[in-house]
Amino acid sequence: MKFNGFIAALLFAILVAWLLPQGPEILPLKSITDIGIGFIFFFYGLKLSPAEFKLGFYNYKVHILVQLTTFVLFPLLVLSFVPFFETGAASNLWLALFFLGALPSTVSSSVVMVSLARGNMPTAIFNASLSGLLGIVVTPLWMGIFMTSSNSFEFGTVVQKLLLQVVLPLVIGLFLQRFFGNFARKNSAKIGLFDKSVIVLIVYSSFSSAFSTNLFSTVGPEDLLKLAAMVTALFFVVYFILEKVCKLMGLPIEDRITAQFCGTKKSLVHGSVMVKIIFGNSASNALYLLPIMLYHILQLLVIAVFAEKFRSRIPSGIKATTEE
Repeated sequence: MKFNGFIAALLFAILVAWLLPQGPEILPLKSITDIGIGFIFFFYGLKLSPAEFKLGFYNYKVHILVQLTTFVLFPLLVLSFVPFFETGAASNLWLALFFLGALPSTVSSSVVMVSLARGNMPTAIFNASLSGLLGIVVTPLWMGIFMTSSNSFEFGTVVQKLLLQVVLPLVIGLFLQRFFGNFARKNSAKIGLFDKSVIVLIVYSSFSSAFSTNLFSTVGPEDLLKLAAMVTALFFVVYFILEKVCKLMGLPIEDRITAQFCGTKKSLVHGSVMVKIIFGNSASNALYLLPIMLYHILQLLVIAVFAEKFRSRIPSGIKATTEE
């Protein structure tokens, strides 16, 4: 239930963007969000616990499975949706869906849900953290394959922005971790609130530009329904593929929970950041955010149900080590 406030804030930001598409002119939203992105990854570096990261390092089977699912299976599944769009891979709506498929897993909700379901926590922390780090490079590379001919994508510029807004703050955070790491982890909730506030501002900024340029006039109800159906199908197909693969690999139930929960998640934080870095302040940013916002709400609601199901099947105080 703790995520409902964030979802409500995102929906409210979209409503305000629709009512006030020009926004408060006295606020330099571009500068605020650019600086906010830097701080998000600075705090990410500070909070990354070396001890917890090291603890989950050796469970290599789950790591390989989760990362291949996140960065290979997802994009390949989205590629299978190309025939459903009139202009194929050139469709902005399909590119928005592919952007979702290319994103890394989310850290906080993956760890929270795995904890709720009594899965393998160290492995979840390692995978979610590793996915976030790999996504800094892999997501722009995937997008570059289909957008190299587009004027809105210049790989050199994207790399430069990534280095300045993401990699540099992350490295500084990692360097200062020995001094401020414990403080950052103790105040993780407050830092999380800051992160979410920046994301809400990015969503507002993106949708206000979209509404002011009538971007959504080109997207009909049928397109939105199709997008919602594909996002839903994507989640459940990946979830049940992971379940079958985990059983074939003979993984214990704690690892199965971790693989399914981390492997199906996609990060709204990274999505919001990458939209601004790859596409700048383009009016089409809101379109690229649509699939990840739909997916974010879906993954929280569905995984919460599955987590409670796993939790109820494992009596408190008893550690399950066998398949059910």
